[in-house]
Amino acid sequence: MSAAVSRRVTVITAVHGPSARFLPEAYGSLCAQRLPADWEWEWVVQQDGTTDEVRPHLPDDARVSFRQGRPGGPGVARTIALARAGGAYVKVLDADDQLTPGALARDLAVLEAHPTVGWTTSRVLDLLPDGSTAGFPGDPDEGPVERGTVLGHWTRDGFRLPVHPASLCVRRELLVALGGWMALPASEDTGLLLALDAVSRGWFSAAAGLLYRKWDGQVTGQAAHVDPAERAARTAVAEARARALAAFGWTYPPPAATATPPAPPASPTREDPAP
Repeated sequence: MSAAVSRRVTVITAVHGPSARFLPEAYGSLCAQRLPADWEWEWVVQQDGTTDEVRPHLPDDARVSFRQGRPGGPGVARTIALARAGGAYVKVLDADDQLTPGALARDLAVLEAHPTVGWTTSRVLDLLPDGSTAGFPGDPDEGPVERGTVLGHWTRDGFRLPVHPASLCVRRELLVALGGWMALPASEDTGLLLALDAVSRGWFSAAAGLLYRKWDGQVTGQAAHVDPAERAARTAVAEARARALAAFGWTYPPPAATATPPAPPASPTREDPAP
């Protein structure tokens, strides 16, 4: 970190062999970000596996770190990458996705201005194979997402989230306190978002912040992802975790952190001499 930079945001990317070819575009979208003068980003890339398919697609850039590990899925890869995260905030960027211009700056502006907001998400556009984009209907309005909103919507609307976890930016201390991403074969980011919603306020940015690539090899497009038995198990444990967290009453930030401090004692006067 240079002497002129005092703050950092960590961008975490989990990658496996089939998605490695998209890394240059993800990197290009990072390089296009413009942050406040005293901020910088670092890119922490973690391969889910130990093959030779990923490294050739990574740039020679001091802001980029790369490690490999035994396969465990994207949640495991992202969570172990937290060991190298030096930023106050952690931004998710999947290997096959791209940030839109200004996305990081918008996330930072919200989290810096609103200390009671633990996480942010944004509008997401599908990036289709022909290069065109398509939006999602029913996005919420710009502004805070109160605790319990995400879980309530998810349970009422057939386990569909009101905001997209692939656009998440979160305070690192809160992410670590919740244990990172859930140990699930899929929907690990949904499980994390539900846990965050159980303990803290969020924020939704109406400006598009992510291009979510649609392609044949993506994990969410595979048959195993929609297997009814596995899906039922994933949703059950993610919901149970969120409800347990909400029932425990632990919140972020802790109540003491947001309480109004007591007024300092009045200075002694001639009518009220100090003892």
